[in-house]
Amino acid sequence: MKRIAILFFLFNTVIIFAQQQVTGVVKDNTGTPLPGVNIVEKGTNNGVSTDIDGSYKITVKEGASLIFTYVGYNSVTRLANASQIDVALSEEGGQNLDEVVVTGSRTAQRSNTTTPLPIDVISSKDLASTGQASFDKALQYKIPSFNTVQTPVNDATSLLDPYEIRNLGPSRTLILINGKRKNLSSLLYVQTSPGRGETGADISAIPTDAIERVEILRDGASAQYGSDAIAGVMNIILKKNYSDSSLTLRSGITSEGDGEMLGVSLNSGTTVGEKGFLNYTIDFSKVNLANRPGTVDAEGDAGDFGADIADVQSFLAKHPDAGNINGSPETAAAKFLINGGNDISDNTKLYYNAAYVYKKVNSFANYRTPYWRPLADEPYLNDFFGNGNPLDPSYEGYVPTFEGNLSDYNGTLGFRNVKNGWNTDASVTVGGNKQTYAVNNSVNRSSILDADGNETYRENSPISFNPGGTSFNHVVGNIDVSKILSDKISIGFGSEFRSENFTVIEGDKASWDGLGADSFAGNRPENSGKWNRYNVGVYLDVAFDITKDFLINGTVRHEEYSDFGGATVWKASTRYKFLDDKITLRGSVSTGFRAPTLHQIYTQKSQYSFVPGEGIQVSGIINNVSPQARKLGVNQLQPEKSTNITVGLGAKPFNNFNITLDYYNIKIEDRVTLGDRQYEFIQVTPTDQEVIGNVAYFSNAFDSRTSGLDVVTSYNNIGIGEGKLGFNLSGNITFQNERISGMKNESSFSDILNSLTFTSRPKTKWILGANYEIGKFGFSLNNTYFGKSTFNQDGLASNEVTFGDLPITDPNSITNPSSPNYNNTSIAKNFVRDANGETLRDDSANLKTEFLAKIVTDLGVNFNASEKLTIALNINNLFNVLPEWKFVAENEAGAALLNDAALVKGQSNLITFNQRYSRMTYDGSHFSQLGTMFNLSLNYKF
Repeated sequence: MKRIAILFFLFNTVIIFAQQQVTGVVKDNTGTPLPGVNIVEKGTNNGVSTDIDGSYKITVKEGASLIFTYVGYNSVTRLANASQIDVALSEEGGQNLDEVVVTGSRTAQRSNTTTPLPIDVISSKDLASTGQASFDKALQYKIPSFNTVQTPVNDATSLLDPYEIRNLGPSRTLILINGKRKNLSSLLYVQTSPGRGETGADISAIPTDAIERVEILRDGASAQYGSDAIAGVMNIILKKNYSDSSLTLRSGITSEGDGEMLGVSLNSGTTVGEKGFLNYTIDFSKVNLANRPGTVDAEGDAGDFGADIADVQSFLAKHPDAGNINGSPETAAAKFLINGGNDISDNTKLYYNAAYVYKKVNSFANYRTPYWRPLADEPYLNDFFGNGNPLDPSYEGYVPTFEGNLSDYNGTLGFRNVKNGWNTDASVTVGGNKQTYAVNNSVNRSSILDADGNETYRENSPISFNPGGTSFNHVVGNIDVSKILSDKISIGFGSEFRSENFTVIEGDKASWDGLGADSFAGNRPENSGKWNRYNVGVYLDVAFDITKDFLINGTVRHEEYSDFGGATVWKASTRYKFLDDKITLRGSVSTGFRAPTLHQIYTQKSQYSFVPGEGIQVSGIINNVSPQARKLGVNQLQPEKSTNITVGLGAKPFNNFNITLDYYNIKIEDRVTLGDRQYEFIQVTPTDQEVIGNVAYFSNAFDSRTSGLDVVTSYNNIGIGEGKLGFNLSGNITFQNERISGMKNESSFSDILNSLTFTSRPKTKWILGANYEIGKFGFSLNNTYFGKSTFNQDGLASNEVTFGDLPITDPNSITNPSSPNYNNTSIAKNFVRDANGETLRDDSANLKTEFLAKIVTDLGVNFNASEKLTIALNINNLFNVLPEWKFVAENEAGAALLNDAALVKGQSNLITFNQRYSRMTYDGSHFSQLGTMFNLSLNYKF
């Protein structure tokens, strides 16, 4: 460990300044030489032009970049990493095939046609063309393997929507900003929604106008970048240099007249000295509530709450939606980002970037109706308040609000040095995320008496609570060294030191005492605290161009964690081009790892309560290092291990047409998972009063395999009249995404959690787009096909059971005090009695729910009113396509169940909370339930 730490500080070398001569030929996409192309050494006045045969010769500093520009063609930037550099320029509006990508290699930079890895490059123009309000939602409609969606009434999840690449969860995609690791969010998804048990970086916090392009490496990259890169890497490249300022005004509204959005963004900057720049972006936005409530079923509510049907019908007659609010929350955000750099000597460059984001979200819990009660033996809420309801004297119920305040920051300061062909990059990155919560318009329902015998809460309860929150911070130091040893061999090596800390912030006493604040209990003192760890990693990367067409690349990495010990991973990749570069074969094999996050190790949301005759019960989530976890036989968490195989084919059969096919196969061992709540009662010794029941915990639960195919095609610069037409088709097809081992470590994993992990995202997703530019107008039409997704529901049964239906003598009855299911109203409808009415039988294996395949169409129109002003209109979800689901029989027994209309209605009530969430259900969906959205933006350059 000590030797690794010493290595971290020994990579920066002092070597002698040198120059090199670069020659080459510049052609267009047809292979025709281009005379008069301007070639300039970046950051200098040193430049030449190509001769009549397209050839050039220029002397530059080693490690310099060359910029190729020609009127009517896309500009290209290439690193001067060889003595001969040939370049192909594409016409403006076409795909830039020779664009240098910086992701996926620790040696020499390569273009996206010469890299051996599958990399998507999405420009800022591509992101803006979607008309989406945030960066993550723009990616949803540009990258088939990327998925994210809002979920209804999910507490802290409303601050940050789960996202994932290749259906592997947010924690297995590494996010970089300008090649440096971005901090994780402090949020751990614990709700029953896609992404449960995961955490990831807050990519929605990044202002889109600050982004130059996004490079997405669709391949395992733990050997190059360390933990978290099992599914791939997203590298967000910020805008560099400064030419002019840009002010963008944005507005939007749904076809229902809600969800109004207003935003303003300024991108500007200045030059710093002769060669430096500063680019900054300021962005403000406000999104109003969009509400899509369902009409509540009276019989379902009466059954769930054991209420009188007449009382329920009377209330729903006045409030058909039961006062519920679900859709998208109110959000206000302010974002600030800077990116800059300056040459401080002939061979040393200073660079820096920093960002700060503040976001406030206001969402709503389920409406508490007068007949609402959480447990079978609890009074109805209408009977809680002996001295009157503090929220509403007339008492028609109340709706608690959940308010989240998020702040996110990151910053990098670094130096790049080039001497004698050695490129050295040393940097320090800091980042953090803090989320604090507030619950308003709520009460603590607990009956706790003070010294005078008066109720502390209930009718005397405060109506506003501070449940606490979470925070996460990291500091990352990097030293990366690379050199092109010859025209055939390049080498890279480096080290990374990272320290992390995670904090659970204690809530005020009223928020957690007893049952805590209704809808969202606070963090208890015993569950709060601060935890930290550090790790050091070193890597070596070697690339060998055996010929101009044949490349092999190998990387090995070792990391040491303060809490997990060491891990060594490797990667081998290759690329071969033939038929005059028209066909490219590529492939890679790698191993990877992902250390459990501090959130997954230490998060605990337990509730302690005394049950007569049973002692103190612990319910909720217990953390992995707690004594309770040891009592249950749960082993301490270990890192996930992965094996990733990718095989790809790229083809350019004719001018302006490109296609790539990439097969991937990812095996993950010891996958870290938040399991189900279990009903276990353990008393270790006769004097041990603590009993564990109704708890969930993290464990290395199982092994999984995910395989599929990515397809990317484009055909651009098709002359139609006086304009240019372009097409693109991309898709992701999942062949396998499932558990391939038995359950490990006393883990419990229900059908619903299995579905959220493996089948809650479409197995097939396609994006077909077309764009046409003519004169001052630009038109785009995008069609996104979301394939079906399925859920196997726990608790689907052939007969409903309510509070009093099970005999008290039944050992599993919710009305039997000795039963592990006592007072567990959530399972009241999960089981049926056999013919004798004595035993319980789960019928969930016979039916599943399925979200139907849908196509969402987006239309965009741009008008360049002048050289400075551009007006854009986007209609997202043009045809108002909404999520739609149905029941599907798993077998003959399920087919018979579907013929029972009453049963189908009952099961529909079960997963939609009696039709409150008729569109999305608690399982989520794969696209928004808000329908058509109109967006108008004005961009003015000055």
